[in-house]
Amino acid sequence: MTFLSAHTEAIGFWAGILTTVAFAPQVVRTWRVGGHALSWLMLTLFGSGVALWFLYGYLRMSVPLMFANGLTGLQIVIIVVLKLWPRKNR
Repeated sequence: MTFLSAHTEAIGFWAGILTTVAFAPQVVRTWRVGGHALSWLMLTLFGSGVALWFLYGYLRMSVPLMFANGLTGLQIVIIVVLKLWPRKNR
């Protein structure tokens, strides 16, 4: 158990990196083909969940949680902007 205790932040950091990077292709796809296939309900629920995870990380003072969810939140904001910005203007 001491191994896990000593490496908890590293485990959280890598988990956050992997899940954040996994969402990046959605941003690229939205840039290329638009966001019409993404529902507002999904973006709202996912964004709310990410914001709550960020808040939880802040309350726990967990840098990996704040870092990963901050980056994922930024990706969601980019997707929302791309969804609102008509494709013909890009």
